[in-house]
Formats: sequence, C-alpha cells, structure tokens
Amino acid sequence: MNYDNSKLSAKTIWGKVVLYLREKKEIALHVACGDIRDVELRDNDFIINVSDGMMINLLEDGINEIKNAIRWQGFDFNLKLKIKTNQKSAEEEDIEKLKNMFGDYLIVKGGK
Repeated sequence: MNYDNSKLSAKTIWGKVVLYLREKKEIALHVACGDIRDVELRDNDFIINVSDGMMINLLEDGINEIKNAIRWQGFDFNLKLKIKTNQKSAEEEDIEKLKNMFGDYLIVKGGK
C-alpha cells in the first residue's frame, strides 16, 4: 500500500511507536527507541537511521514489536534499519563550523 508521505510525519509515527513499546512493557526497546531521532519516510519504507552497531542489534531483536507498533497505527510500511556511515565527530563538526565562520583566518594545529 502506498501512502501520501506529504501528509505523514515520520517523527509522529515514531513517537507513537515509542509510546506503544512503553505500554507493552518492552522497557529496553522503549528506552533505546526513545533515543532515536533520525527516522524518515520514503515511498512505502519507514527508515530508522542509527549510528551505533549495538543499537542495530537491539532493534533487530525487537523488530517484530516495532512492526506491531507501526501496524497498530494502521500503517504497513517496509521497516528498514540503516547504520549511518561517515559520521563526523563532534570535534570535526565544531572545526567545520569555525572554518565556515572564520575562513582562512582560522588555523587548526593538530587537527583536520
């Protein structure tokens, strides 16, 4: 089934997934999913993006409960788990912001 994604919010759906998990007493999964903020809808796919390999393992173990939570809302999305790659560290992001602000006036020693 295809949904009009322009009228749906992945974050709203995900918030209800987290509430569902709490109600079903899936505590570890509820806590882990509560920390996830990077979710998106693409066509008929509900994509959960995570940057931690341990998180993927936990989500894979609880995938049926997550699917049930989405179905409970009346949706039948394909659930996809993705590990974000090429993620910058907080320090790298800060340096990049400073370089954008100060350009050639900024000299970083011992960094990138």
